Amino acid sequence: MSGRKWQAGGQDSIPARAGLCLIAVTTGSSAAWAGSGSFAPSGYLGDLDPNVVWELLIGCVVVASFLGAIGLWILSALRKAKRSQLRRNAFVSSALNHLNQGVVMTDACGRIVFCNDRYLDIYGLSRADIRRNMTGPELLELRCSRGALDVSPDDFYTRAAAPEGMVTELPGGRSVLVKYFPLPNGGSVATHLDCTDQRQLSRKLASTTQFLESVLDNVPVCVAAKNIEDGRYIFANRAFERFSRFSRDHIVGRHADEIFRPETAASIASADRAALDAPAGYHRSEFVVERGAEKRILASNRVVARNEAGEPEFLIALFEDVTDRRSLSRELENNKKFLELVVDNIPVSLIVQRVSDGGYLLANRSAETILNRRREDATGLTATDIFNPREAKLIIARDEAAIRKRSMVAEEHPISTKDGLRLFLTRRMTVLDDHGEPQYLIKTHEDVTDRRQTESRMAHMAYHDGLTDLPNRAAFLQALTQMIEACAGTDEEFAVLCVDLDGLKEINDVFGHAMGDKVLIEVAQRLQSVARGGVVARLSGDEFGLIIDGKQPAAGIALAEQAAEAFGEDFVIDGKSVRTGITTGIAVFPHNGSDAASLLANSGAALFRAKAKSRGTISIYEPEMDQQIRDRRVLHQELSVAIKNGELSLYYQPQTTAGASAAESSVIGFEALARWHHPQRGFVPPGDFIPLAEESGLIVEMGEWILREACREAASWAVPLQIAVNLSPAQFTHGDLVGLVHSILLETGLTPDRLELEITEGVLIEDLDRGLSLLRRLKALGVRISMDDFGSGYSSLSYLQAFPFDKIKIDRAFVINLGRNPQSAAIVRAVIDLGHGLEMSIVAEGVETEAQLGFLAEEGCDAVQGYLLGKPAPIGQYAELVGGGHLLETVRKAG
Repeated sequence: MSGRKWQAGGQDSIPARAGLCLIAVTTGSSAAWAGSGSFAPSGYLGDLDPNVVWELLIGCVVVASFLGAIGLWILSALRKAKRSQLRRNAFVSSALNHLNQGVVMTDACGRIVFCNDRYLDIYGLSRADIRRNMTGPELLELRCSRGALDVSPDDFYTRAAAPEGMVTELPGGRSVLVKYFPLPNGGSVATHLDCTDQRQLSRKLASTTQFLESVLDNVPVCVAAKNIEDGRYIFANRAFERFSRFSRDHIVGRHADEIFRPETAASIASADRAALDAPAGYHRSEFVVERGAEKRILASNRVVARNEAGEPEFLIALFEDVTDRRSLSRELENNKKFLELVVDNIPVSLIVQRVSDGGYLLANRSAETILNRRREDATGLTATDIFNPREAKLIIARDEAAIRKRSMVAEEHPISTKDGLRLFLTRRMTVLDDHGEPQYLIKTHEDVTDRRQTESRMAHMAYHDGLTDLPNRAAFLQALTQMIEACAGTDEEFAVLCVDLDGLKEINDVFGHAMGDKVLIEVAQRLQSVARGGVVARLSGDEFGLIIDGKQPAAGIALAEQAAEAFGEDFVIDGKSVRTGITTGIAVFPHNGSDAASLLANSGAALFRAKAKSRGTISIYEPEMDQQIRDRRVLHQELSVAIKNGELSLYYQPQTTAGASAAESSVIGFEALARWHHPQRGFVPPGDFIPLAEESGLIVEMGEWILREACREAASWAVPLQIAVNLSPAQFTHGDLVGLVHSILLETGLTPDRLELEITEGVLIEDLDRGLSLLRRLKALGVRISMDDFGSGYSSLSYLQAFPFDKIKIDRAFVINLGRNPQSAAIVRAVIDLGHGLEMSIVAEGVETEAQLGFLAEEGCDAVQGYLLGKPAPIGQYAELVGGGHLLETVRKAG
């Protein structure tokens, strides 16, 4: 601006000088005229002297020439000044247009006198948008209308004039830093800098800094940094605060001797000097510091941080309290010696050998059985040196296969020992060195001969009836499924027979259940004899199933008639003659069903029709028998209404300790059992409506009611006896069972340790992983989990291994044969030993005689349940027991 004013002043001086020259010339000419003597008016020129006229003409020419020269000189000077000014303006404009920030200048009247290209580019304007004599506020209004200004013009000038300027946000996420500078002459200059990248970098830097500080604050190792120049702390993380017991504000800005005790400060200073003197700028050390009244051992790593010139600038200290670790190291050494002693005495043989040459390095005492020699004598030997060539070849091949696999390999194989040929479970694990190559082979040998024999017996129990040793329902369904698969797509037919034993209840009532069991055993033998190697199974108490192939239904009818003839002779048992007959229902594949469940159900429907006609008859399934299904549907609807109308009730059967006699047994709890009193049908047996509830899904709603009612009742007892409640597999697959149990416990106030949930293996058969997960969550609530009806179904031992049940309930089918069937006694004894070995208590169901109770007490059974000790009854009949009494006679009378 000052250059422009200076230029304007030079242009004004040229005409002034020319005017002065013109005045001087005119004044000289007047003087010349005056010197000539006189002045005459123009009217008298003709009277003048000719010389005077020529002098006047010459003077005028001179003056005119002089004035012309002056004019030309002035014009030349003006053009020169204008070219100089244009060059200067072009230079300034070019320089300002190449700036990386926009520039806008205004004069004292607020008019825009300059606007560079960068400004137009930033706000998306063109030169045509900047009108002549446009003012600054008008330019701001233009930007507002185009969305390039996010504040009002008044706010703009106020905020942009601040020392830090203002940041305006543009569409597209761009940011512009604006600074406004008023000039002394009344004008202004405003700069506009695109700071988008800078702000993004600033935010990233702030985020990175915050992230790093957060990381350092949350690492478990103490971290501190200090300035080397003055030795003051500039950073301390939370772990440092917790260890030093000082706040960060107290630590930052202070020296170590201002924070810690002199001895500790001296140790820190010594470690700092060692780090600074270390050539690599890194120092690791351990030193003792005092914290309160105790001394702690610190493991410290100190690192020197250098600036760009390579000069030490900061010292970073990372340290952790290793006092406990040192103590643990000593304890670990002691544990190592202890573990060596344990390994040497574990019953499983342990052998460690080198992979490179197969030499044995370690063998414990139990391995002497495998090696057939003292373990000290086996060290350094190989399999070839110890075993016969045939066995050594097999062992080496198995070892090499495990080494190639490089993971745990388990297999069972027989090994010759001093006790004969035994079955061992061998596990091989390869240990790799630092380079990932096999270095050692660890082998354990566990004698599983007795276990496998027991499991084989238990597997047989899972698929066979404990009384008759016939296949049970599960095995029968498997056989039926296999038969269907074999005959599917062919012309082959087969029949499924459901045989019901007539008169068994009368035999039990007249002669007792012992006689009834013996009759069932004889029945099984006669059916097997008639079937001639075919499939015969005991489906339930007095119901048997048979499968017969051949032309149907003739072959099925013939078999049924032969079976009826076989039962024509009396059974002579214990000197008593008893008579019974059979009623048979037949279903034919594929006409009466294409799957096992349908065939069995339809043969059952035919049996129902046969019993309805007359005992001892034979009935073949017909579609009209579907009326039974409709009847079941009616019963299902009535059961649904019964649940809603509160027609169900709970009976309670006592569970007692297994005393030598009933009088010596004491009640420890009750099992809650559902009962249904139908308004028209009367008492509906549980065997009718419980399976129906299971099939229809009503068991979920019914189970919730049973659980809530049983817990509410038990919570009201003065004596804290246990309450057992059965859970259906359906309850595990519908809804939140764990949440339901938890809410009921809270609602009723029953303590979790008094609640025992009884499950069958069906909970685990369908989905083992989900079932185990739910059982673990239930047990985490504090309730007890019991395996019900053990031995009546699959009863896989893997379930007992997979989940730590609190209790195993032996099915009544095994208990009722105690004293009569040696196999039942052996099974019960094995289950008791198995349960106790797994630290699970045992409950025996179906105890009806003193002899059964005495056997169970002698074998160490923990608890019993049955008619001998009390029948299911309303809790009112046991009011004395739950109210504080301990008389078992009350229970027996109630039963």
